This record gives sequence, structure tokens and C-alpha cells, in this order.
Amino acid sequence: MRLSDFEAMVRRLCDEVPGDFFEGIAEVVVSPRTLPHPERPDIFTLGECIPLPVEVGSGLDGIQSRVVLYHGSFTALGGLREGFDWRLEAWETLTHELRHHLEWRAHAPDLEDFDWAVEHNFARHDHEPFDLTFFLSGQLQSDGSYWVEDDVFLDRIVRSIPPAVTFAWQGQDYEVEPPKEAELPCFLTVEGVVDPPPGDLILVLRRKPGVRDLFAPGGVFQATVQVSG
Repeated sequence: MRLSDFEAMVRRLCDEVPGDFFEGIAEVVVSPRTLPHPERPDIFTLGECIPLPVEVGSGLDGIQSRVVLYHGSFTALGGLREGFDWRLEAWETLTHELRHHLEWRAHAPDLEDFDWAVEHNFARHDHEPFDLTFFLSGQLQSDGSYWVEDDVFLDRIVRSIPPAVTFAWQGQDYEVEPPKEAELPCFLTVEGVVDPPPGDLILVLRRKPGVRDLFAPGGVFQATVQVSG
């Protein structure tokens, strides 16, 4: 995709995001640069949210940011992936960077409160709408799991529902098969592990987070699955 076409597409994508999410965004720009990973040849930085200094007396409140999408990185990645979806990748990059900005402005560490996570976990139990990332405000363990009271969450970022998912629990490897009707985001309550937690063991399958997670809560697929074997 040509640079000018990419710029036009990004402008259209910005129009699809509610205006409130651009509060404090100085600009969304497209750069022709390519930002490769310093060690991994097939990894590229597609976008960044860059905080800007705010001068005293400028009349601007809170953190200001510039969101940059790198056309060269998209071009390079598109050359490596068959069927590369420019629009989807640009949308996910844009919303991901906007989410960074919103968290900075909201002083995310203050908001990522354990009590808030507990309330959303109650909503999950009751099949009510909840923030699909609430468990990230739980207690992070050394094995990468998150505890919210007695429930344990295993987080997996995926592009689509895989036919099977492997995970480790208490030093043992397990595999589960998501239901055929499963959709992302997906919360699977896992049964059949040895030495289960006091509450639920939840395998979370979700896409890379973006702004859509903030203004479109609910619609989370939930099911119970048994480990294989």
C-alpha cells in the first residue's frame, strides 16, 4: 500500500473511534520510517504513543501525546505475511496506542485497583458485562498467572481461536480444546487439573488489547472445558 493511501486509511480509522478517546492526543501521524527489532528480523514496531512535554501556562491539562504509525514497518511486515490485512493491523495498532495514552492520562496504576478487579470478577461469575482485562489488576504470580481472590487467570494473546491450547499449571503441562462455537474474547473455565486453585482456573484467549476493549464491554464468550487425557 502506498504511503498516501495508508495515510488516508488511518484518517478514516480515526473517524471510527469515539472523539473522547482523542482527548490529549496532539496528533495522529504516519511516518515513512521502518523500525525493525534490534534482534528479531521478523518483528517491527508498527506504532508508538509518544508523550509530549506540557509547558506550564500553556493551557493544556494532563498528559499530551502524539500517536505515530510507521508505514515502512507495515510494508516490511506485509512482505513477510501472506494475506496481510493492512486495515486490521492499522486498526489494532491505532487503538493499542490510544489505549496507552488513556492509561497514562488516567494514572492507570491508581485505577488498576484490586477491589475493582474483584467487582468485575463478580460480574463474570454472574454473566454480566465486565472489562475483559480486569484480571490484570489482580495479583501477578511468578508463573505469569493472575490471582483475583480464589480465582486464577492464565492470559493468552491470540489472533484467532486455536484448535487446542497448551498451558502449564503447578509444574504440569495440560491441553484443552476450545468449543467449536467459541469466539474472541474467550474465558474458558478449566476443569480436570491436578491440585486446582480454590476457585476457578480460567484460560483467557483474547486479541491484542485496543481502545475497542474500553468502549465495547461485554460480549465475552464463556464456557467450561476439560483437560485432555
